[in-house]
Amino acid sequence: MGSFHAYDIRGIYGVDFNKDDVVKIGYFFPQIFKIKKILIGRDTRTSSDEIHDALIQGLLSSGCDVYDTGLATTPSIYWGTAKYNFDGSIMITASHNPKEYNGLKFSGRNASPIGYDDGLNKIEKLIQDNEKVEIVSKGTYQEFNFSNEYVDFLKKYLKSDLQLNFTIDCSNGMAGLYVHEIFTNQAKYIFDDLDGTFPNHEANPLEEKNLKNLKKIVLEQKNDFGMIFDGDADRVMFVDENGNFISPDLMIGLLGHYFLEERNQKGKVLQDIRTSRSVAEYLEPMGGEIVMWRVGRAYAATKLREIDGIYGGELAGHYYFRDFYYSDSGLLASILITNIISDFIKKGYKVSEIIAKIKKYENSGEINFKINHKLEAMNAVKDYFIKEQQPIAFYDFDGYRLDYNDWWFNIRPSNTEPYLRLIVEAKNNELLEEKLKIINNFISNYE
Repeated sequence: MGSFHAYDIRGIYGVDFNKDDVVKIGYFFPQIFKIKKILIGRDTRTSSDEIHDALIQGLLSSGCDVYDTGLATTPSIYWGTAKYNFDGSIMITASHNPKEYNGLKFSGRNASPIGYDDGLNKIEKLIQDNEKVEIVSKGTYQEFNFSNEYVDFLKKYLKSDLQLNFTIDCSNGMAGLYVHEIFTNQAKYIFDDLDGTFPNHEANPLEEKNLKNLKKIVLEQKNDFGMIFDGDADRVMFVDENGNFISPDLMIGLLGHYFLEERNQKGKVLQDIRTSRSVAEYLEPMGGEIVMWRVGRAYAATKLREIDGIYGGELAGHYYFRDFYYSDSGLLASILITNIISDFIKKGYKVSEIIAKIKKYENSGEINFKINHKLEAMNAVKDYFIKEQQPIAFYDFDGYRLDYNDWWFNIRPSNTEPYLRLIVEAKNNELLEEKLKIINNFISNYE
């Protein structure tokens, strides 16, 4: 089935999966994962209500007791799963994808992520093998609202003496549920009404076109910075006072000021394989021990728990916290980063100057190639550079990353889209362009 991916089930509703599939997902999920008590939530996409009803039908028919929190952010479902000792949870959302998409994100006990290799593959097989399931309600259903407790948890992290002028773009997504209660009148808001048709721009902050409004307002109002959430609020990204987008991996470095300095929690910090070398160089003098791992929540949250890391982050704008049951939260990240920025601004720094203290390399950003022979292209690039010069470090757990003294690259197949992804980073622009040209020439042979 085209809707089953490494981290979740997601696709165009009515094309990649349908109502009958959702009933079966609800029916089989508790059986495979031995779940009796489950928490569910949903976003405001136009198909979410129908998926919600079909999911409940399947869950109840499996004998599962359903606790429905209604509209939610994905991180609030993670938090509620662990906080209230549920056996598992399902969030209905397609995150940052366009409005015609929808999907389901799964967690087990303690908000542990469940991906394709953890058991979603078994659900896929059962759906393919069973044309119908018996629809007889055996479990119980009740509404379960914990919004007040969740907001109270988040608010305790926000400093009361912020001296900032900033704007929050909610992308008409689920961050709008909570931002006003958390930041109150300390921020200005745009597109904060919940609208699953995303009338102002798509809820994907990594697309430059979706930042246009925020950048314009930051410049016009002379803001200190702007922040923007994706559709389900598990990711947050930032622009500086000049309207320049800040690469999300650099914020892993910024967060060290809270965890490693302010709280003096020396220990392990997780980063994904695409993260700038600047981050490790910035955090290690603070006492951070950098651990590199695979891209995606199914891998990152599991790894952070395994190493008992303090926190971690990804290039895509996910930030994971030990204090958040090793899960990712866009809102918690936004609070901590706002606090840190406020402290720096009180000392006379601008946000662009703060980031300049971290960023020491030129970076290509993530480049996507739509090609048929991903593995062959990856191997050709890897083999060429290893033959030219042995790298000082080599990683092969998520595509390939080869590190050299003055540059590195990561080439990997997307886990969710039909792309080969490339990032190159170098000490200067000339070296960056040189290496990009070589790699592009190799990849073009496999298009």
